[in-house]
Parts: sequence; C-alpha cells; structure tokens
Amino acid sequence: MTTRLVYRHRWPVRVMHWINAICLLVLLGSGLQIFNAHPSLYWGNRSDPGKEWLSLRGGQDATGDVRGMAIIGGHAFDTTGVLGASKVDGKWAARGFPAWATIPGPGWLAMGRRWHFFFAWLFVLNGVAYVSWSVASRHLSRDLVPDHRDWRGLGRSIVDHLRFRHAQGEDALRYNVLQRLAYLVAIFVFGGGIVLMGLLMSPRMDAVLGDLVEAVGGRQSARTIHFVIAMGFIAFVIVHVVEVLISGPLNQLRGMITGWYRIRSQPREETRHE
Repeated sequence: MTTRLVYRHRWPVRVMHWINAICLLVLLGSGLQIFNAHPSLYWGNRSDPGKEWLSLRGGQDATGDVRGMAIIGGHAFDTTGVLGASKVDGKWAARGFPAWATIPGPGWLAMGRRWHFFFAWLFVLNGVAYVSWSVASRHLSRDLVPDHRDWRGLGRSIVDHLRFRHAQGEDALRYNVLQRLAYLVAIFVFGGGIVLMGLLMSPRMDAVLGDLVEAVGGRQSARTIHFVIAMGFIAFVIVHVVEVLISGPLNQLRGMITGWYRIRSQPREETRHE
C-alpha cells in the first residue's frame, strides 16, 4: 500500500468554504440573539398571543424556582437550562436560547442585528461568487451535479453511510451521490431559501416582494421558514463535521486548507514474462 498527495481543492473553493463557515457561525449566533427578543414562532401575518406553534418560555414554578419550557403545538416540555431559562453570569434568567449560543453577548440586541445583517450580505456575496465560479469552471456540473453513475449507486451509497464506510483511494477524490445532493440542497435550497425569507421579513421589501410575502403565508410565516432553514443548516453542519471526523480529520483539514489530500493506493504489480 502506497500513499501520495493529490491536489484536490482549488484555492477559490477553499477560500469561499472558510468564509462561508465564518458567516454561518456568526449568522447563527446573532440570529439566536435576535430570536431571543421574541422567542416564539407563528404562521401567517400576525403574532397574536396564544397562536404560537413554537414558544420558548421561562418563569417561576410553584416553589419559586426558574423553569424553562419549550411549547410545540400546544405540548409543553421542560427544557430548563437549555431553552426558555438558563444561567447568565451565574444567575437564572428567562431567555429563549442560552447565552453561550448567542452573539455578540447575552442581551446586546442592537449589535446582534448589526452583526447579522453585515454577515448576511457577506454570505450572499460569497454565495453568488461561489455559484458563478462553479458554473464558469465547471465545478458545479463536474463535481456536484449527480450523473447516471451516481444515481445507479444511490442505494450502495446509503448503505455505506449507514455503516460509516467511506471511499478509499481514487474513489475518495470524487463526491458520492449523497454528498452531491447534500451540497446542492445546502447551496440552493437552504442558502437561497434563507436569504429570500430574510428579505421577506423586512417591511421595506413590501413594494418589491409583497406578492411573495403573501405566497408564503405572511411575514410571520417567512420568519418561521427562516428559522426552520437555519435549523436545517445546523443539521447539515453537524453531519458534515461528523463525516470529517470519521473519514480522517487531519487529512480532510489539510485538503481544505492547503488543497493537498493524501490517498492510499495499491502498487501496480509488474507483469512477469516467462
């Protein structure tokens, strides 16, 4: 068995990948900071009390202790310490998401909004640059769009992932069908959807996107979809990180930092002639 380094990721992919990672981290933390100002979700145009489908609440119980509750569709769950109520500076406080998950601080709403909007536009510009470069360089059609071979191997790819079995050698240089589908969903469905819902949440966009606001059910519906897609991004990142850890974190990080990726291959046997 021999090993060799292969130049796997070109520099535009690496740069835009890490910009995206930073943007998603800040957007999530600042988004949760904004959400904590009103930790409830509705469907439609109005946010009437009692009409929430999701609410993170904190308050005192009969003994005077602070308790946190996550109410989903009328069903209440005790989530003290994580959702609804958590400690801030050593003291219990009613808040949707805990302080450690919010950026830039436990109660700095105005700055959280500034961070969110700044990194949202950076996320958009980086996304447009990535898609444009991917189309021009054929990275999109060559590396991300599944072909007939990928679709035929869909079942095998699902089984391999369930068994935590990953491609080796030359096969490791090519995204499998599940990876391709995941990246396409993250880029075009999650990325495009969360940006569009963010725009629909702004009253200033009514003159331009008013019909779309009504099409999704209203401004509160857009806020709900925005939140759900954000949770989808979290799920994508968790799966992505787990796959990196399982398939060799040092090798994967080297590939995404320097571009060089190490693969193992069987040495060719020499043909003997009598």
